[in-house]
Amino acid sequence: MKNKSLRLMVGMVLLVWAFVGHSRRELSAFAAIQSKSSVAERVARVENGLLPAVIVKDQTSAMRIAERMKYYKVPGVSVAVINDGKIEWAKGYGVTEVDGSTPITADTMFQAASISKPVAAMGMLALVEKGLLNLDEDVNAKLRSWKVPDNDLTKDQKVTLRRLASHSAGLTVHGFRGYAPGEAVPSVIQILDGQKPANSAAVRVDLLPGSKWRYSGGGITVMQLLMTEATGKEFPSLMRELVLDKIGMKNSTYEQPLPANKTAKAAMGHRASGEIVKGKFHTYPEMAAAGLWTTPTDLAKFAIEIQQSKAGKSNKVLSQAMIAQMLTKQSGDYGLGIGLGGEGNKASFSHGGSNEGFKCNLFAYSETGQGAVVMTNGDSGSQLAAEIFRSIAREYGWPDFKPTERVAAKVNPEVLKSYVGEYEINGKVVVTTENGKLYLQPPNSGKEELLAASETEFFLTSQNVRLLFKKDERGEVTGVTAYFGAQV
Repeated sequence: MKNKSLRLMVGMVLLVWAFVGHSRRELSAFAAIQSKSSVAERVARVENGLLPAVIVKDQTSAMRIAERMKYYKVPGVSVAVINDGKIEWAKGYGVTEVDGSTPITADTMFQAASISKPVAAMGMLALVEKGLLNLDEDVNAKLRSWKVPDNDLTKDQKVTLRRLASHSAGLTVHGFRGYAPGEAVPSVIQILDGQKPANSAAVRVDLLPGSKWRYSGGGITVMQLLMTEATGKEFPSLMRELVLDKIGMKNSTYEQPLPANKTAKAAMGHRASGEIVKGKFHTYPEMAAAGLWTTPTDLAKFAIEIQQSKAGKSNKVLSQAMIAQMLTKQSGDYGLGIGLGGEGNKASFSHGGSNEGFKCNLFAYSETGQGAVVMTNGDSGSQLAAEIFRSIAREYGWPDFKPTERVAAKVNPEVLKSYVGEYEINGKVVVTTENGKLYLQPPNSGKEELLAASETEFFLTSQNVRLLFKKDERGEVTGVTAYFGAQV
């Protein structure tokens, strides 16, 4: 009897275990389906929730990504979203080339433009940790084939890697336009000396090193030369060894020009008009400053590595201490190779990019494991990317990228006509009227409606800009003052 009872008890236990095991498998499968469904729903909300910089109370509706791509004449966009320290989703939209049929996918490569700089800076810092370079040493101590020309400004304050990476070395040349197919491509030394066939000016010190933040792609090109001379390696292979392979950035390369066997996976650049860039894309021998071809997924891996390294969880390239230096403000709001913002849980790092026919942006939080990368193959892609970021921010509860809300007022069309004319606002702008509405047209850009906040104050929605028209005692317009962002 006891044996029978024991057998019955064991049988019941096994039955319960089997049931529990089966239930767990079902629950696990159900959770996976729910999770997948939840992500798909989030993606759909992001795609259909694009917002301008300024929303008009009771008037502005969210916009769809396909509509905004058409509006901005941007053929292709690729997005990767980081959540909880992982890439939650990545997706491509549109095509690699206007009138083409090759779709943008998560693996399509874009020119990262200036986002090349923080990735290159990570490689430079890896060489510092290896003892091959020194952040605070005069770069001329190790440069061999070319040296920064000394002058009165460099007698006491020197050009160092720390200053180069934080844009505070006092060097000239903001950025580069690259070289179209068929144009001769200069060497790095020709670029630094502004010698033909270089299409940019010579890189020289004209500000006291360390005295001021001023963006300098020329300075990053000095950093590129120093990295190659310190190692005896070509920059693309050096960066693959130091950073790309270690992080798993498999669809990334600093090779310039892009090899023919990789162009099938690449997006082509487009002008603001929607026309393709002549030759489809430019070559950038200024590789560290502008030469990275990559994907949002790979840049998201880069951002995650920074987040994880800061937390001491994944130091594949740099130590926790070195990442802390990278994320410490060195000059203005800039760290070592990357822009910084916010504090505490709102602390963030970011960088934008602008090459001929390509616009992109990377933004991530240092502490919360959130972020996103948006890359486009159009010259108007910055505005589109900003709208996508606002949608992502709203969906994921970010504290940044919140649009400003304004109230629109009705103004007599005759009053609007009094503002028609040309004005000086960072260059000549033209104000016109059409069908009872007021429009602003900046140089080399399309016109945009100016909405009224009052009879004298107007605002744009694409960016947080207000215009205040000045009138004399007779009511005649005497000028206009522009207020940007949070300016009063």
